[in-house]
Amino acid sequence: MRKIIVCTFLTLDGVMQAPGGPDEDTGSGFEHGGWQKPVSDDEVGAAIAGWYDVSDAMLLGRKTYEIFASYWPTADPANPFTERMNSMQKYVASRTLTSLEWQNSTLLEGDVTEAVRALKESAGGNINVVGSGDLAQTLMRDGLVDEYRLTIHPVIIGSGKRLFADGAIPTALEPVSVTATKGGTVVGVYRPSGKPGYDSY
Repeated sequence: MRKIIVCTFLTLDGVMQAPGGPDEDTGSGFEHGGWQKPVSDDEVGAAIAGWYDVSDAMLLGRKTYEIFASYWPTADPANPFTERMNSMQKYVASRTLTSLEWQNSTLLEGDVTEAVRALKESAGGNINVVGSGDLAQTLMRDGLVDEYRLTIHPVIIGSGKRLFADGAIPTALEPVSVTATKGGTVVGVYRPSGKPGYDSY
């Protein structure tokens, strides 16, 4: 069975919104877009590249798809990541898009939860959910996430969309690997392992 892997960049206070640039996502008046690059380093880049070595497809919400589709098809071909992003299969969850221009893109039809369940049962490698916060939260609520790959950066933003927002399902996580880069970013891989335990001291 294919795994659904949520791959997300987070601030220390859990914000995932607009890491890549000031105009990436200004929803709800967000003014901190582009927060990731100043707190990133080469080790973070290597870790992110490794996320794609274990998967052969991406699962994207509409907004993230449109951001990627406006950049990667004409990105610098000397960047080794350009070919990788363009050649990967892209599955897109959207209630408003009717056609997809970016190569190797497929629009999911019908109920997204059922469509993703069918994807998990299909032939192929693992599937990365990149960005796409609303979609990721839907998949978490429906128990469809098999793994989290997170970079947690040393910066506090104070507002913005969070991956684990209010209403997240309480879940225990098994750490698969957790390292810190020279710049202070925590790179963590975690797998859901049931309900959290509770105790007292």
